[in-house]
Amino acid sequence: MPSFIKSPKDFFAGLLFIAIAAVFAHGVLELQIGTAFRMGPGYYPLLLVGLLAALGLVIMFNGVWAEGEPIGVVAWRGLINIVLPVVFFGVTIRGLGFVVSLALTVFFTTLASGHFKLRVGLANTAVLVLFGWLIFIWGLGLPISLLGPWVGGY
Repeated sequence: MPSFIKSPKDFFAGLLFIAIAAVFAHGVLELQIGTAFRMGPGYYPLLLVGLLAALGLVIMFNGVWAEGEPIGVVAWRGLINIVLPVVFFGVTIRGLGFVVSLALTVFFTTLASGHFKLRVGLANTAVLVLFGWLIFIWGLGLPISLLGPWVGGY
């Protein structure tokens, strides 16, 4: 670790924010940006990417100037049980449909907790699927099938 880094957590968190902003900026630049008076579809996402990069710079410089804690143990269980189900949802929503995909995603993200209880996980799943249906399908009218072709839907 370089000697100029006083707070490794802040420094590397800021670096991660900048890297994420760079990846999304690359995708946003394919969209038409426009001007402040005639905004294109890429204007607001580019603004958000710029804010994320600026926040990353501030946090990274804070890691150079202010004393902080070293990087500790990574909570792999929580990280894996949060990230993988979300990726699973994005990959399977068309095939499994909204209900099955969201139910599996919510249930498996509850496994990230060290205090996991089956009854609570099932209750969270039921409530979030119900509210997801109320908000996205009934309320907003998004054209998402409840059951996908992999489970007998259309």
